[in-house]
Amino acid sequence: MNKIQRISDFTEYVAQLKGDEKGEAQLFCDRFFRAFGHGGILEANGALEARIKFSSGKTKFADCLWSPPGRSGVLIEMKKRAEKNLEAHFPQVRDYWVEMNPEIAIGPGAQKPTYIIICNFDRFLIYKHLTLVDDINIKEFEDRLSAFNFMLTEEKEPLFHHNIEEISQTAARTIGELFKYLTFDRNENREDSQRFLLQCVLALFSEDFGLLPNFFFSEIIRDCKYGASSYDLIGGLFKQMANPKPAKGGRFKEIKYFNGGLFDAVEPVELDDYCLDLLAKAAEFNWKNVNPAIFGALFEGTMNASERHAFGAHFTSEADVQKIINPTIVRPWKVRINKAKTLSELTYLHEEISKFRVLDPACGCGNFLFVAYLTLKDLEMSIIEKMAGSFARSSLRSLNLGISRISTRQLFGLDVLPIAVEVAKTTMMLAKEVAAEKWNNRIGSLMGTLGLSFDEGLPLDRLDDCIYNCDALLQPWPEFDVVVGNPPYQSKNKMKQEMDPAYIEKVRKAFPEVPGRADFCVYWIYKAHTLMKVGQRSGLVGTNTIRQNYSRKGGLDFVVNNGGVITDAVSSQVWSGDAVVHVSIVNWIKGVDNAPKMLANQLGDSIDSQFEYFELAEINSALSANIDLSNAKDLMTNAKSGACYQGQTHGHKGFLLSLEEFNSLESKTNVYPYLIGEDLLSKGYPNRYVIDLNYADDVFEAKEFKELFNIIKVKVYPDIKDKADKEAKRSGKNTGPRQNHYKKWWKYWRARAELIEKINHIDRYIVCSRVTKRPIFEFVSSKIRPNDALQVFPLEDDYSFGIVQSNIHWEWFKARCSTLKGDWRYTSNTVFDSFPWPQNPGTKEFEKVCNKSRMLRESRNKTMNKYNWSLRDLYRVMEESDENPVSKAQKELDLAVLKAYGFKKRDSILNSLFILNGQLAKREENREEIQGPGVPLCFKNNSKYLSSDCLNGMVAKS
Repeated sequence: MNKIQRISDFTEYVAQLKGDEKGEAQLFCDRFFRAFGHGGILEANGALEARIKFSSGKTKFADCLWSPPGRSGVLIEMKKRAEKNLEAHFPQVRDYWVEMNPEIAIGPGAQKPTYIIICNFDRFLIYKHLTLVDDINIKEFEDRLSAFNFMLTEEKEPLFHHNIEEISQTAARTIGELFKYLTFDRNENREDSQRFLLQCVLALFSEDFGLLPNFFFSEIIRDCKYGASSYDLIGGLFKQMANPKPAKGGRFKEIKYFNGGLFDAVEPVELDDYCLDLLAKAAEFNWKNVNPAIFGALFEGTMNASERHAFGAHFTSEADVQKIINPTIVRPWKVRINKAKTLSELTYLHEEISKFRVLDPACGCGNFLFVAYLTLKDLEMSIIEKMAGSFARSSLRSLNLGISRISTRQLFGLDVLPIAVEVAKTTMMLAKEVAAEKWNNRIGSLMGTLGLSFDEGLPLDRLDDCIYNCDALLQPWPEFDVVVGNPPYQSKNKMKQEMDPAYIEKVRKAFPEVPGRADFCVYWIYKAHTLMKVGQRSGLVGTNTIRQNYSRKGGLDFVVNNGGVITDAVSSQVWSGDAVVHVSIVNWIKGVDNAPKMLANQLGDSIDSQFEYFELAEINSALSANIDLSNAKDLMTNAKSGACYQGQTHGHKGFLLSLEEFNSLESKTNVYPYLIGEDLLSKGYPNRYVIDLNYADDVFEAKEFKELFNIIKVKVYPDIKDKADKEAKRSGKNTGPRQNHYKKWWKYWRARAELIEKINHIDRYIVCSRVTKRPIFEFVSSKIRPNDALQVFPLEDDYSFGIVQSNIHWEWFKARCSTLKGDWRYTSNTVFDSFPWPQNPGTKEFEKVCNKSRMLRESRNKTMNKYNWSLRDLYRVMEESDENPVSKAQKELDLAVLKAYGFKKRDSILNSLFILNGQLAKREENREEIQGPGVPLCFKNNSKYLSSDCLNGMVAKS
């Protein structure tokens, strides 16, 4: 049967169904799959009545769940044909999606489906990552098949006509272009332009939501294009929207009072033809299809951009916001609502939720507050619907509930940027309009029973004392019941680069318990927990280093050591709000929570990369499903061994020479091949040379090599001097890092003299890229100078290489290191100094590690030469399958190292290493010797541990 016939058969079949949710939903779903070429749901490896286990312990059933490996997948929820308000069921399906552990619901390695369909037999609402992308009637099914391309046996990219994200992006760019034109091309006042355009946006929304008369704002724009004064017409409209006294006549007679504060100051603008064209284009959108949170994020980004052609590019997806809103707000309230059995208990909850206060102390455009507000509205409706469904009408008549009791004044936001505050307040005004329409669509059948009333949406709430400009770290927070949000991402290093040193010092004095090397967002975690009362919850996004080292100590360690329990977390993921940022998400309660805990972790560097999921009894402060190694001890034997260094930081590109420049030198003395991490992984040889006069303690000695000295005096000296002068001017002091460097400017910023001394006395040394995705270590000739992108181990023996290249070391590395984006970053103080080396390997075990170490490198080199691959190429291919000689050699090395430790294969590597670390730390406390890095003393004279292969120091010819 061909495709056209299958689709035709499906639509004819559906027309014959009664539309009974209970009796015909499964038949509909099965025929739906057949229409797209599958044998049926079961044949496509889908599931009917799929069990979704909620963290509350309840199990619910999704009508259809299909998410096979490598496919986008779909969750389908069916409703009866008579159900006209399909949108009202989105919260139910959203909760299925958010609460789902796909590895339990579907199987090991499974992912959450990309798409959701809510269907009443005649209409399909399609969502992608919880955002509406299309709305299709069965009558147009055959013409709109491309929207269902994700259902085909060979999946294709769907074509949607109702994509809320795309519509919101286009609307934001249109208004953003108008802002750019006003401020850059016409030099209008920036703040006046911001306010004027936010007023326009509110008017555009209000027109489509029915709060302004039909097409009222659009008609004003049209009249202005035909010659009327926008200064008078638009300015007059905005002034009337701010006036509680209705106009007695004229064009604005039917304009209602908006309040809300946005129109308190009206600065009319005389718009030219280009402005009016843009505004008319914006008015063509159906603003009901614009998501205020997405629009606000993009528009705020545009208004903060300093360049004419720069526009806001990032917004946080609904799916990511729900990773905080669901565990901190939805889940606890659902538990309370489900437990309520009497009308008085439900009435009490209704009263309580109307007082529930949500705080975002770094609110930005207000996207978290927007979602939280609509969530509270949904929860209120759950309470009302339970009242109506559980008790007789006679007992409900006296309630007379009226309109919704949830107010935008329950949502509080703080931000240091004034424009962010204005956008956030506007977002929440729009949220009230959105929520009023949702309320009115849902209460129809309940109005007589509970005395509910339609919500007109006006007047808007004044939010000046709810969302306001302040420094959230140094100023008090308003009272709250829950904290949510996405604090600034600056790492410790970026804080130094981007912030005023005096401000950093103020923050550190205000929070002396937080280590000075912690990331900026950690202060929000610390402050939130100190202000929380027992039973309150918080959910925050942070850099993915909040689970590591100093940031963990100042934040999550403080939380769990001071009455906090982490309830739900994402260890690391690519953040939808900014594609170059990897974040951690953590939700916690101050108090007790005995429910199972959910931990997720994204495995790649793309927004679409797969997640792994863990259901745990407890989530540790490292946000790891493995044993928590945060309490591993530094071993002084390792720390004093001189066996681990960061490479040289030259500090200026003027020290570097190309091959041509090197060949033109009269003398090559004190010039070395210079290796960086990228060279190691992609080329296998250094690509440049470096001038090294670090031995010279004074300028006279440095000038002995006149040719080299003159090169760096021209290229390096002026910049070093300039940085020193700027530092002196900024600090008002005559000492500082840059000024000290200037005194011996011919030296590198970090020369690592101790490291260079060590490698000068051996033939080769071990390196790995300091920031890496993969366990790749290599021997390098001591004739090569290592850049600071490399972690350097001045050890030349095969045994040491075998230990650090082993999976045993790699697992410790991953568990103890910090991260850069999604990559692992080797840190000597946390990884190497605490790593326990084998203590008493026998001769057989020692020699086997040496042999397997050499065999691995031989296998790698043979394979790379055969296929002309780099180390990166090789390891990427190895990730696709371990059925290859190099992976086999690695496994043999891992087994040899395991035996050198005396560990058993069935034992947890990390647990065994952690126990050994504790034992060795105890021995050091008792002043006993332990075996540190390198060859054990008893094997020092064994020639079998030395070979000669290494990256040899030749710079490639251009």
